[in-house]
Amino acid sequence: MRPYLDKAIPDAWKAASEYSDAVARATAARGLTTAEAEFIKVRASQINACAFCLDLHAREARGAGITQQKLDALPAWRESDLYTEREKAVLAIAEAATRMPLGEEAKADLAAARGLLGDDVFAAAEWVALTINMFNRLSILSEHPVRPRDAEGNLIR
Repeated sequence: MRPYLDKAIPDAWKAASEYSDAVARATAARGLTTAEAEFIKVRASQINACAFCLDLHAREARGAGITQQKLDALPAWRESDLYTEREKAVLAIAEAATRMPLGEEAKADLAAARGLLGDDVFAAAEWVALTINMFNRLSILSEHPVRPRDAEGNLIR
């Protein structure tokens, strides 16, 4: 079992947490909603297969008003009419920022998202995507466990 990076170097974890809080404040101030930020976090975590972050952000997404149906269909968002154009734009940003390098399709998706969202919300969404990708890697490398929960989301002891 590898060490939890957050516990091994707590000063770095504190700085990462403060950075994440600063990104959340700055992106909200630029018009990115909490639900949109959670869509980005869940989709990037799905792509990265980060179980810990998926568990956390699926709960946060539901708390931000995202329906279970939209969360269930999220891997196939491009094939569904469930999502608004704005939600599709932030999901495209999440995917482009997670799957590197940028191909022509990703570049086209980003250009379309920028056109729809405007520069402030577009940049905010990219910052959220960058941040969750860092935290996905931290949790994956640390092998953070997902603890069992009941139907209401409470930890099972």
